[in-house]
Amino acid sequence: MKFVAHESLAEKIAAHLAERIIKGELVSRERIQEARVVEELQVSRGSVREALLLLESRHLVTILPRRGAMVAELTPDRVHGLYDVYEALLTLLATRVAELWTEENKMPLLNQAMALQAPELQRDKYRFMLAGFDLMRAACELIDNSYLSTMLSDLQPAIQRTYALSIRFSEQGLEKSRQFFAKVVELILARRTAELQPVFREFSQYQRQLVLDAMDNAAQAD
Repeated sequence: MKFVAHESLAEKIAAHLAERIIKGELVSRERIQEARVVEELQVSRGSVREALLLLESRHLVTILPRRGAMVAELTPDRVHGLYDVYEALLTLLATRVAELWTEENKMPLLNQAMALQAPELQRDKYRFMLAGFDLMRAACELIDNSYLSTMLSDLQPAIQRTYALSIRFSEQGLEKSRQFFAKVVELILARRTAELQPVFREFSQYQRQLVLDAMDNAAQAD
């Protein structure tokens, strides 16, 4: 693979490595060899180092002094910490959407919500996951809060990693996710903001347990 530099080459390298981490091709605590990435992608070492710094800021990579970069370790404490924060941010996002949507601005959100119900997405777990994040981005555009959008965007790769891990080891989470998204959209359109927090809390607890179970299964497989 060879990348052509336009816009940000470091961002492209980071996206490539992030996808490999999210899909489990690079696993927890695995060393990321800069020279190998340089050779594989035909890019400069400086661009790779910049990409690794981006991934560290997105919680996918840990850079150790004199030891280089490795895939960030997943531990139960980190999973709980990640989901605690993400749950709070998503609850805030949904609440603001419920307060701010109008007949004029709601269609992009509804279109993304309807896409999640498409039959082909029910058969492709990875595409379903990505469509869920498309729904989140549509919600962020509706409320136009750059601070909240930035925080959610920064955490998205780490959440994608854990979600992708869970669906690789479990077939049951997809239908639960579909029901969750449908319920959230229903509450938003009805402006029933008081009911959003318990719904997000229940799904957060369910999802993080799937992740923890998947981590156990992966450890046993090793």
